[in-house]
Amino acid sequence: MTPQEIFAAIEEHFDEVIDQSTIMGKRVLEKLKTLHHADIAQFLSSLGKTRFYQLFTLFDREQRLSIFEHLPNSFKAHALSLANDQQRLQYLEHMAMDDIFDLVDFTTEDELKKYFGLLRRKDREKVISLLKLDPESAGAVMDINVVSLNEHLTVARSIQILQRLRPQQELHRIIYITDGSNKLVGYINLQDLVLKNPQSPISSFMKKNEIIVKINEPQQDVARKMRHYQVTGAPVVGKNDYFLGAITAETLVDILEEEASEDLLRISALPRLKHSYFETPFFKLLLGRGGFLFVLMFIESFSSIILNQYEKLLAGSLMLFIPMLTSTGGNTSTQTSALVVQGFASGELNETNVRRFLRRELLMALFLAIALGVAAFIRVFFLGHQTGLHSAAIAASIGVVVMTSVSLGSGVPFILKRIGIDPALAAAPFLATGMDILGILLYCVVSSAILSL
Repeated sequence: MTPQEIFAAIEEHFDEVIDQSTIMGKRVLEKLKTLHHADIAQFLSSLGKTRFYQLFTLFDREQRLSIFEHLPNSFKAHALSLANDQQRLQYLEHMAMDDIFDLVDFTTEDELKKYFGLLRRKDREKVISLLKLDPESAGAVMDINVVSLNEHLTVARSIQILQRLRPQQELHRIIYITDGSNKLVGYINLQDLVLKNPQSPISSFMKKNEIIVKINEPQQDVARKMRHYQVTGAPVVGKNDYFLGAITAETLVDILEEEASEDLLRISALPRLKHSYFETPFFKLLLGRGGFLFVLMFIESFSSIILNQYEKLLAGSLMLFIPMLTSTGGNTSTQTSALVVQGFASGELNETNVRRFLRRELLMALFLAIALGVAAFIRVFFLGHQTGLHSAAIAASIGVVVMTSVSLGSGVPFILKRIGIDPALAAAPFLATGMDILGILLYCVVSSAILSL
């Protein structure tokens, strides 16, 4: 049976699977247990919380712990709320401290106190320290369960320590080295412990860290640095370079994915989703989406004022080509601003090459304006059967609108970034909406000037 067939069979015979009263129910459950834990977690979270927990409890302890790791945060919190103290402790001990921090939004204050009471004192202090950090900082997403070694240890002694710590702490390809005061001094690669002399002190071959992340440094800046220096891990330090944790390759992927998702949402005039779509309350999503759309609708209404002002001018054939003009302006500005946003995200665009980029885009605007203007003239004159003067007015308007769109699309994101606003807001639909209004105004002004000749 394929996974989809197993899932369909479970939904069809759910009561039989839960009661284990029939051969079919037992057979389907055994098939489910053979799937990857991530696939099982995804299926369980699609059932609804009541059915989820009924089916979740049918797995043995080890399977539950593995499935729990892949569940959405809201389902993790639900499983914890229904489990007994012994099971809760198993789940909490199986989680990284920063993962426990992520459950805060889905638990009540009383539940949180109860969970903290189950944790060891040292672990409680770690979670509480994470709660005090800015959610957008590197410290909020760093892995605090990483192994660090003292610089005076030998290779043989380091291996002994790692063998003892392995069940409690995650072992990464990079191992960070600290001094007696827990200050970061460098790093070694895991394979160094295999290749070097067992009696060699690790300080004799440790390397200098390419980048060091401050605990309050913004996550996006950290991801940009790591991508620039092509490193898959970076240590996080506090005051006086005290080692606190690390940004791992998995965390880097999460930051980049979240950053890309945020840019996409902002470009689409959607509020940032702190949690997944299904974990976000309906009315919170409605308020966020409706708010953006209300503002855009109100801004767009200003175009009617311009149309009313130039009603006589547009009463003829010029009105027919307004959609072509506004679409061209909006698409051009969106295209240009998207290039800027992507350049900021990749680190290719920065303060050092602003002028070079703007010069290049202005030249691009000129050539696009000429090309699209000529294309518009041909379209209007030959296919629209308009006079040469009307065709020239529309073509010139298209050229001016394209020049303006490229200029604003390339310049506005830099201005927003300079004043501390996310440049993704400059992309569609805000800039496109603005260009609709400005495009109509330019169309009326340019056409009026040409037709009055």
